[in-house]
Amino acid sequence: MSKQGPACCSPLTGEPLDAERAADLARMFKALGEPVRLRLLSLIASHEGGEACVCELTGVFDLTGPTISHHLKVLRAAGLIRGDRRGTWIYYRVEPERLRQASALLDLQPAS
Repeated sequence: MSKQGPACCSPLTGEPLDAERAADLARMFKALGEPVRLRLLSLIASHEGGEACVCELTGVFDLTGPTISHHLKVLRAAGLIRGDRRGTWIYYRVEPERLRQASALLDLQPAS
């Protein structure tokens, strides 16, 4: 039975995670474990063009701008999004490779 893709993305049943990879993935899952951050990620990913300005995200929540900024910072630190400054605004995009890594890790179906 051959594995597909790099070892970093093999399912949990394929081989055990080393400590460094486990810590990295735990940061990602911890970031996704907060409902506001999960919604932010969804809003960014589903926004027209796959990119959203922070100015378009703050009005969706009943939270202050600094609180939204904190949640975006956590998502960035986990590698789930990236931000590009354009003038006074930051535009965010989802990092699809990180989402693929999470999905592949949790794919518990045996390889064919």
